[in-house]
Amino acid sequence: MTSQTLVFSLDAQSLEQIEQKFQEKVRFAEARKEKLFHVFQQQLTEEETWALKYVYAYMPVNDMADYDGELFLSHVRRALDIRKRVPWGERVPDYLFLHFVLPYRINTENIEDFRGIIFDELADRTAKLSMADAILETNYWCHEKATYIGSDLRTISPLTMIRNARGRCGEESTLAVAALRSIGIPARQVYTPRWAHSDSNHAWVEAWADGQWYYIGACEPEAGLNQGWFSPPARRAMLINTRIFADYPGPEDITLNEKGFTEINLLENYAPTRTICVKVINEQGEPVPGASLRFELYNTAEFYPIAEIKTDVLGEAAFKTGYGDLLIRAVSGGKWSEVLFKAQDSEHVELVLDSSEQPSGSVDFEMVPPPEGEGEVLNSLPEEKIRDHNRRLEEGTKIRSGYEDTFLSEEEAYALAHSAGLPRERVWDILQKARGNSRQIAAFLEERSGEFGEWPLRLLESLNEKDLIDTFRQTLDDHLIGALSQRGACSEETFVEYILCPRVSYEMVVPYRSVFQNAYSEEEAAAFRKEPSTLARQLEQSYAYYEDLPNLKGKGNPVGTYSLMKGDPQSLDILFVAVCRSLGIPARLHPSEQKPQYLGNGGWENAVFSLTSSRNQEGASWGMLQLLRDEERPQEAPTASYGENFSFARLEDGVYKTLIYPYGSTDVYSQPYEVEPGAYRLTTGIRLKDGAVRVRFIYFTVRAGDTTEVVLTYRETVVDIPVLGKLAPGSLLTRLDGSEVVLEALLGSEGAIAAWIEPEREPTKHLIRELGELAEPLDKLGLPVVLLIGDTEWNASFDPAGYSKLPVRTIFVRDSSYSSLSGFIPNPAAHEAGYPHLFVLDSQDQIRYSASGYKIGTGKEALQIAAAISQSLNGSE
Repeated sequence: MTSQTLVFSLDAQSLEQIEQKFQEKVRFAEARKEKLFHVFQQQLTEEETWALKYVYAYMPVNDMADYDGELFLSHVRRALDIRKRVPWGERVPDYLFLHFVLPYRINTENIEDFRGIIFDELADRTAKLSMADAILETNYWCHEKATYIGSDLRTISPLTMIRNARGRCGEESTLAVAALRSIGIPARQVYTPRWAHSDSNHAWVEAWADGQWYYIGACEPEAGLNQGWFSPPARRAMLINTRIFADYPGPEDITLNEKGFTEINLLENYAPTRTICVKVINEQGEPVPGASLRFELYNTAEFYPIAEIKTDVLGEAAFKTGYGDLLIRAVSGGKWSEVLFKAQDSEHVELVLDSSEQPSGSVDFEMVPPPEGEGEVLNSLPEEKIRDHNRRLEEGTKIRSGYEDTFLSEEEAYALAHSAGLPRERVWDILQKARGNSRQIAAFLEERSGEFGEWPLRLLESLNEKDLIDTFRQTLDDHLIGALSQRGACSEETFVEYILCPRVSYEMVVPYRSVFQNAYSEEEAAAFRKEPSTLARQLEQSYAYYEDLPNLKGKGNPVGTYSLMKGDPQSLDILFVAVCRSLGIPARLHPSEQKPQYLGNGGWENAVFSLTSSRNQEGASWGMLQLLRDEERPQEAPTASYGENFSFARLEDGVYKTLIYPYGSTDVYSQPYEVEPGAYRLTTGIRLKDGAVRVRFIYFTVRAGDTTEVVLTYRETVVDIPVLGKLAPGSLLTRLDGSEVVLEALLGSEGAIAAWIEPEREPTKHLIRELGELAEPLDKLGLPVVLLIGDTEWNASFDPAGYSKLPVRTIFVRDSSYSSLSGFIPNPAAHEAGYPHLFVLDSQDQIRYSASGYKIGTGKEALQIAAAISQSLNGSE
């Protein structure tokens, strides 16, 4: 055996495969060869050389475009050095190190050199611990650094997460995986793409210790491994997976493996599973190899493909999933077929590709999620360990709160606004959102407002809220000065939204204006301004289309895309818009279609790229879709809300593509929607308390230049309001002022909503957000909302004043050890579901509704029940 075959325990064939893939990437990235591969000219060890080649061999195209070789070499050297320094380094098998420690990318985040920074914080804290305890300790550290808040789809980096001190679950888990890998522990981000029983998704972390994978809730520590509030909902999942940027040879079930990208199915570790075997044939009965199979479930009013699998040479494919319903769709060669697969159906399905036109009329059906199941009984922890855990949680919250206290204050913002001559409320709004980046943003305003007036503030206001936490001075200066040099004659509103604003989609905002302004001569720029379609043609002629990894489409930044001139079609769209704005041409991605457009004399015009002509039809006229109210709708029908209970999708290449409109928009009847001509499907759904959905498909066609009217209808539902029990009197609670009170004294004469909460946990934060969004209708009902908090949550860091958006009759009280809750919960399963525990009580103190644990929409369900009770009461008077 040669010395080469000992590198990472790889045999000669594996090394040859890595070398081959590496050389392919060298040829592919010829345009950036020096910036990417010059690091190989440095003195490297054999281990460093092969680790770096491995990283490049499986590198996504966007990363080859956006980053330089020094960053990747730093990651490699840090990972190898840390492996030698941590006590468990030699115990981690090479194949786990390559796949779950060495990789620099976790999700779709901006890549930064985080390993050394995080290692320096965690090395001493974990050096004398077992691997299992080091995982727990790392999660306590993550809790000190960040907590949950909902946000947009762009994933921030681990260092930005630390700076911001909060983020959504995909960002919490990105931080936790980065932290664990930074101390040499194999870790991976785990996702359920969409829940079947609730309109959301979730991400958490799996970490390896001494031969076994364990799971943790990122930034939400538990006292032991394999615990988390998401354990019960995970048992109802239809898919739980993780993505690996490599050809992965591990033992898990592989859902997808193509182009050096592997998706593995981990569902059987969390929930009961079954394997659906699908065979696709044509109308002649012949197998169809290479057909695309989409396994779709209902979530946020659309049918989302949790998995897409190609059929093999026999026209067959298998998918391991849970015991819930799926819509299975097969597509190939302009033909398709679809079947509603029910939980009780046979596991063998045959689809005949016999459709090329969509159905007409409407179709009603049910989507039933997997049932609730019982989990393993966990061994009780010693009281001392529980007390220590609660102490660590409180300490972590205090540490994070102390860091947040260093953010620029309201008084400092007002002083800055006064000195700069800017409106103080607008300045405070920006600086408050910038959080850990607030002082850098303040310095930009202070320095630039004297010369440019309100324009620096206008630039900041044009950005997404998340941009304010990771956009820095160099980038802001580039866009401010570059945009104002192209002010032109367009209206101020058009200039701000479609020229000044640097944000195009969900890419990282970088300083691109000076790059593009220097890339073209004045003559070229003038020609592009006169006829922007020539810019589209020129970019396309230099651009090589390459289908990147599914979750990274459109995530590359415009400068990187321009330097490599290779990538996915969405990256070309973003590049076109960025170049246009740099040259003073108003441009955008169409709000619902996400297609690149520029503002011409006659209005918005499509930028047509022939490589993707099916996406951009030159000169295509638009049609109009007018939704009409259902005049015969039952009283209990929901208020139409886009993305919440209805959406519409256009049929493209055999697949329905959901149009993008603001989530939760309820102004759906006043104006028609401008849409492209085509065949459409309107989806409406009413989610029931058990997670099932009553679905309706309405099919229609929109023609160019015409207005198509469609009545928005929902299936009928009966709101069941049983009596679940009665409030047990006498439980003593503590008010904010320290006085004691019994719960029944806090309830209104017409009932109340009561919820036992854990304010630091994600499920409670979802409920609090919903109650805030529902403040107006809850205030109209006039019901008190009583929020009860236990001793461990009622600590120095909890501040009721931070919940100002809740209904006006919200009351916070302390329930020692949650003692009064025991009289409300009739079954142990609800206890395992975890907090929050919410109840609706009527005027007789009877329990009419209950919900426990994580479920999006609990607030609306409670409002619906409370409103029905109130209406019944008033109607009987």
